[in-house]
Amino acid sequence: MGSVCAGLGDANGEYWFGLEFMHRITARGKYELLVEMEDFDGTKASARYSSFSVGGECDGYKLTVSGFTDGGAGDGLARHNNMKFTTFDKDQDIWENNCAKSYLGGFWYDKCHSTNPNGIYRWGADATIYAIGVEWKLWKGHDYSLKSISFKIRPAK
Repeated sequence: MGSVCAGLGDANGEYWFGLEFMHRITARGKYELLVEMEDFDGTKASARYSSFSVGGECDGYKLTVSGFTDGGAGDGLARHNNMKFTTFDKDQDIWENNCAKSYLGGFWYDKCHSTNPNGIYRWGADATIYAIGVEWKLWKGHDYSLKSISFKIRPAK
């Protein structure tokens, strides 16, 4: 078992690279990000960012993204850009409450999210509890939990 800083999960399945790891990797040079997602009908969409980095612990592991290219999903990270990472026990968002507690996941929240990839895994459309699923609002809305979502980084060309 790991932590948000060190990483956690199963590298052969669901895995979260730790924030400290992502900071150290992206501090070495320029990286790009590809976010790929799929709904329960097998439809896929993506969002690409030509620049991606994660700040250090002293900066709250702040997300920096730019250079968006639409692959059908829309710019779901625009409102998360320049935000610090919020968890249940470390509220660094700009809302008066804790977005991680309210929407059941940790992420680079502002007031709170356009995407919630660490939310509760549900099966597609479900409006019983607002915006807690694995979501990319600009593609499927706040009440559709995606079948899969992945964040992939590589050195920028």
